[in-house]
Amino acid sequence: MKFSTILAPVVLSLLPTIASAVTLAYDTTYDNAGGSLTTVACSDGSHGMLTRGFKTFGSLPKFPHIGAASAVTGWNSPNCGTCWQVTYKNGQGVSKSINVLAIDVAGAGFNIALSAMNELTGGNAVMLGRVDVTSKQVAASVCGL
Repeated sequence: MKFSTILAPVVLSLLPTIASAVTLAYDTTYDNAGGSLTTVACSDGSHGMLTRGFKTFGSLPKFPHIGAASAVTGWNSPNCGTCWQVTYKNGQGVSKSINVLAIDVAGAGFNIALSAMNELTGGNAVMLGRVDVTSKQVAASVCGL
């Protein structure tokens, strides 16, 4: 047996996953354009949104494509302001992607604005509640930062 035949699966298993499967739900808190950024984990501090000059949810670029992401682990997380492409595949196998700006902590996956989830799911956010998505981090500039 060739050494490369044995080694290849081991090496491939150590490579980082480009897209990961997670769940996504909605939280209407993030739909409020007047919502204060003082209420989220990414408020102030060196990685905060206030520090970058934003005051309300509606002042963020690409609002309402905002929400909580499990990558944000707490106040002033280095992952505050990261941008995530989330992709949902419906029951007919049709995929749709949106980009979400991470501004808050999520226990697992993502919690985003209802209007953003409706865009992702073809208006079915309330009926679906929580969906499986794939996600991958993209450049913050994709989310307007």
